[in-house]
Amino acid sequence: MDWYNLCATLFGAGHGMARDGDFLIGSVEFDGQPLTVIGTTGHASIGVKLALSQARAVLDTVALHPGRPILLLIDTQGQQLRRRDELLGINRAMAHLGMAIDFARRRGHRVLGLVYDQALSGGFITSGLIADACDALPQAEIRVMRIPAMARVTKLPEAMLTTLSESNPVFAPGVENYVAMGGVRRLWRGDLAAALRQALADATAEDRRAEDGAARGGRRLAAAVVQQVLAAA
Repeated sequence: MDWYNLCATLFGAGHGMARDGDFLIGSVEFDGQPLTVIGTTGHASIGVKLALSQARAVLDTVALHPGRPILLLIDTQGQQLRRRDELLGINRAMAHLGMAIDFARRRGHRVLGLVYDQALSGGFITSGLIADACDALPQAEIRVMRIPAMARVTKLPEAMLTTLSESNPVFAPGVENYVAMGGVRRLWRGDLAAALRQALADATAEDRRAEDGAARGGRRLAAAVVQQVLAAA
């Protein structure tokens, strides 16, 4: 589903969302409640400009609309692989975006991520995975790295990684595997407005990704290791 029809489904035909290149921004009404919607489209590459635009929209909401929920619409192919963005410090710009989202959460804003198309690599890590919770549409594509690229980086045979991906979601792309690992809380099926309503009601500052991963069998040890570290601190 494209971003415009998604917003029309959630907020009505006159939703008021605006697109500036690959950047989406809008202040909408949902169930009589104001909501800031920030996102990307066009399988956006997150460069310095786009990362800072999103961060500015988050910080503007914190400054001008205390406590207002924020919905992040995610469609990205990851960070911009250009020399210009590397020289300008894309790593720091993306870190700034993640810190802005975390700051909003700490100031009492419910921040929800929704992967409606594609979520790859750092563009996903610094947005949806930092939100209070991240949901997805069933047809979404989520991965950090393709198996051939993973093989090149790890120097492990591609056939071995393919075999591992069949039994361990950590090695496998796909939205269902991210649900199993707890990175995606739930998939939105059927009535999307009802799904958003439920997501807003469930949003809390407590991060349950590790616990969800353990319960679903996708990340069996993360929650236990976290508790051991906290107990030893």
